[in-house]
Amino acid sequence: MLVLLFGAVSLLYATVGQAGGTAFLAVMAFASFPSNEMRPTALLLNIVAATYSTWLFNRGSLVDWAKLRPFLLASLPTALVGGFIVLDERFYKTVTGLILLFAATILALRRADDSKPDRPIWFWGAISIGAAVGFVSGLTGVGGGVFLAPILIASHRASPKQTAALSAPFILANSVVGLAGALYAGQAPTADTWLFVLAALAGAMIGAIVGLRWLSQTTTRYILAVILGAAGVQLLFF
Repeated sequence: MLVLLFGAVSLLYATVGQAGGTAFLAVMAFASFPSNEMRPTALLLNIVAATYSTWLFNRGSLVDWAKLRPFLLASLPTALVGGFIVLDERFYKTVTGLILLFAATILALRRADDSKPDRPIWFWGAISIGAAVGFVSGLTGVGGGVFLAPILIASHRASPKQTAALSAPFILANSVVGLAGALYAGQAPTADTWLFVLAALAGAMIGAIVGLRWLSQTTTRYILAVILGAAGVQLLFF
């Protein structure tokens, strides 16, 4: 059952360029995983899911690496620092859940014209956002895409489709660094991770193709809002 759940989570999140870290953590919480295994397991599954999505988006020349670069430059060092820190589980879930619900509300209620040209990325703004998101990513194990995506869309810095293509490599890079920090802090993935890895990979392969071929810009935005809201509720109340 857990394998199926991880696969379903990966599939749904991959449709909008996300890896599923928040829902992976929620599933593990339901299954009473030890808290010291939850973050590194979620980060490892993020890496697996985001690796495939990144490869697929990059193969289609959809990743704007120039736009992504300042976010990554700032996020990677702070993601490593966040990975070193072991946070109280209840505090982490409360803070992260509230942030996700706020992000979901912005996406759902903001009337955005998806055909509107993107605004240019402000370098120092990207540095500030990247540093903050990277730290939270390493600290919590969520990958960071769920925080970056609503910021890009709501500020018209990228369309929903472009945001999906930017989120995958952002999650991949920050999850790799965050996992390194978590391992250094003495945390390790669960012993059954290889089964969950296979499920996450299969889900990502299906979900990324669905998102690229059949979802419109508006549909992508609303699916992302629902995912963020559901993840926020899961973290707050379960």
